Amino acid sequence: MSVFSSLLPVPADPILGVTEAFNADPHPDKINLGVGVYTDQTGVLPLMDCVRAAEQDIAAHPRAHAYLPQEGMAAYDDAVQQLVFGESSPARLAGRVVTAQTLGGTGALRVGAGLLRLANPQVTVLISSPSWENHRLIFERTGFAVEEYRYYDQGTGGVDVDGMVADLEAADPGSIVVLHGCCHNPTGSDLTAEQWDRVIEVLVRRGLVPFVDLAYQGLSQGLVEDRYAVEALVRADACFVVANSFSKNFGLYGERVGAVHFVAASSDEAARVRSQAKTVIRSLYSSPSTYGAAIVARVLTTAELAALWEQEVDGMRGRIKQMRAEFRSGLEAAGVTQDLSYITTQAGMFSYSGLSPRQMMRLREQFHVYGLDSGRLCVAALNPGNLDRVIEAVAAVMTS
Repeated sequence: MSVFSSLLPVPADPILGVTEAFNADPHPDKINLGVGVYTDQTGVLPLMDCVRAAEQDIAAHPRAHAYLPQEGMAAYDDAVQQLVFGESSPARLAGRVVTAQTLGGTGALRVGAGLLRLANPQVTVLISSPSWENHRLIFERTGFAVEEYRYYDQGTGGVDVDGMVADLEAADPGSIVVLHGCCHNPTGSDLTAEQWDRVIEVLVRRGLVPFVDLAYQGLSQGLVEDRYAVEALVRADACFVVANSFSKNFGLYGERVGAVHFVAASSDEAARVRSQAKTVIRSLYSSPSTYGAAIVARVLTTAELAALWEQEVDGMRGRIKQMRAEFRSGLEAAGVTQDLSYITTQAGMFSYSGLSPRQMMRLREQFHVYGLDSGRLCVAALNPGNLDRVIEAVAAVMTS
């Protein structure tokens, strides 16, 4: 008997499983709309100009590769905190925000979950229905019971805000509520500012714990606009957690650059939170890596590079919106008669197409277009070279 003999196989991650199937497909014109990676108009992952400039500067001033502190690079933490909360955020100025560099957005979620588990291990975590598959896995593996709140409205392709509010009203005080700050994954359907205000009023009044996942800042409306939920929670005097990532908006997927932010009730409480966060990090990976954080810090703290980055993010967001518009108009021209307005009202890298698992299977097997069984398509992977083939394939499965 092996020590591992009791372990059972688990299904492949829905996203990674699609990528594996795509890689195994020998068809020369296959298209991957499953993985959440932004590609440019030529279909390749771009190296952003601001990143290139920062890397050149870093290479010109080499340093020894020492350990970072558990909470990461100080210049990075401060710059990222300003980006996520705003330089003059009242919570930030009051010393209520604790920021720690993490291994990507996933690491930020895991560190946040670990600290919340120490604070109150008996509460339930609520995630949206649907949500990014890893949300459930992260919180369950941390030891929490995970349930869902209503979110996506299949009929309109938007948010079922009434159902969401009703479920939050019924949640036990102290429950942790995972919220997508913008560019909801997988649906692309976001709360409006007014809806955020309504939801936040319930969260605060019911004593729920907001946990905002801000993985796509800048790719919905803009870098400042996309932190609306964070600013609104600060205005509501809430205590909450934010996880953010620079995989998408910096193109630093492989560098695993993220941060977790804890907003405490006071600066004294923040000091206690910081000490506990460091122990969680110590138990997971001890200290984060340097290179990706050095790139982000160099860009965010250099006025010229920060302006260039914002310009490049604006360009990414504009290209995604253009692909959405052309995808919708192409489907309509191809004879799809159902209401497709959701394609252009949704935001960010993903669109919930409304296709069934059977239709998604047909897309893969007949047309070699790969997306998730949930119907999620990565519109950020559309480009002039593959758009017509995707339109032809999706229109075929929608109209037959």
